[in-house]
Amino acid sequence: MSEERPAYTAEREILSPSGLVRRARDLLERNFPLLWIEGELSNFSRPASGHLYFSLKDAQAQVRCAMFKPKSTFLRFRPADGMRVLARVRVGLYEARGEFQLIVEHMEEAGEGALLREFEQLKARLAAEGLFDAARKRALPRLPRRIGVFTSPSGAAIRDVLSVLARRFPLVRVDLMPVPVQGREAPAAIIAMLSAASRAARHDVFLIARGGGSLEDLWAFNHEGLARAIRASAVPVVSAIGHEVDFTIADFVADLRAPTPSAAAELLVPDAADLLRFLRTRRDRLTRCMQHGMHRLAQRVDHAYARLRAQHPQRRLLAGAERLARLRARLDAQHPRRRVRLGGERLAQLRARLSAQHPGMQLVRRREQLRMQQLRLRTAAGRCIEVRSAHLDSIVRALHAVSPLSTLQRGYAILIDASGQVVRSPAQAPPGSALRARVAGGEFDVRVEGHG
Repeated sequence: MSEERPAYTAEREILSPSGLVRRARDLLERNFPLLWIEGELSNFSRPASGHLYFSLKDAQAQVRCAMFKPKSTFLRFRPADGMRVLARVRVGLYEARGEFQLIVEHMEEAGEGALLREFEQLKARLAAEGLFDAARKRALPRLPRRIGVFTSPSGAAIRDVLSVLARRFPLVRVDLMPVPVQGREAPAAIIAMLSAASRAARHDVFLIARGGGSLEDLWAFNHEGLARAIRASAVPVVSAIGHEVDFTIADFVADLRAPTPSAAAELLVPDAADLLRFLRTRRDRLTRCMQHGMHRLAQRVDHAYARLRAQHPQRRLLAGAERLARLRARLDAQHPRRRVRLGGERLAQLRARLSAQHPGMQLVRRREQLRMQQLRLRTAAGRCIEVRSAHLDSIVRALHAVSPLSTLQRGYAILIDASGQVVRSPAQAPPGSALRARVAGGEFDVRVEGHG
């Protein structure tokens, strides 16, 4: 059986590729208005024209996108492959290729990237207003009696805070201000509770605490209204949100930022043991000061008693009698007869000194000194001569021991040739030579007959 061929009639509509693409484009644009799409950038390119071409993908699919230059100039970040973005797009078809594509009108970082940008913008704006200035931060009370803790009643933060406070300073009173610490409703709830507690003025310090989490989890504490409520609080505020590496706007505007809720509890109250040691030290110092003061008062009483005794009439009479006796003694010393006697004694002393200085007496003393010096000089000269003589004798004996004449006394002779040189070897006196021999008793001539 042969295949049936379709019949071409006037009722059949025949489209060209471009017509089909235009019809499909119109259909897409009518049924898909502006919409938001989130995905990961891939195959990103930026040609010289300034347009951006890329794909948005997830785990199952991808779609080609284009963002033309007038829109791309308003981007607040630098796109790159692998970045997750949120885009507002129009759905369309690229007629030249018949490809489905998205025309991007607006694009921003998605997820944590967008939150970080919003965080930095709010931080810069509040810092410019002076909300973070150190001069505006208030000092915490040294011994708070009542602390208001703003946190979730079921979270780990309140358990850590209560445990540390009970261990370090059990006398402090802690009021839990239950508030949500995550979600859209959290900032408004915290602001309302903080404002009410500030107006009540029953607490010495506030603590806003939360455990760790992601940036999205901690986002409630990056709220502008909460930052202004913290600054407007009549009570100092301590912020302990997340872990040590986490920072929120509330941390910057608070009067003190603690790395963790447990660390905040340690900063809020002193250690009871340290405080007890401090009080004991102050008590000991106070005791020593009191003892020292009592000792000084006792000394003052003793001095006053001594002065009182010194002013007693009987003691004054005794002192007057003693002074009268001294004056009488001085008067006796100044009596004319005593002065004459003292003058005679002094005259005798002066005569004795004058006699000692008489030239005749000095000449006698000088002669005696000269005699003694001569005696000492003779004694010293005799000793010196004896020492020198003994030394000379030793030198003579040493010289005589090495003298040639001493050798001649023992029977030896010295031979001298015709030139006057001493003969020391047979080679200097060949046979027939005339020599002179010197012996102990004199000299005589000799002739060499031969060598033995």
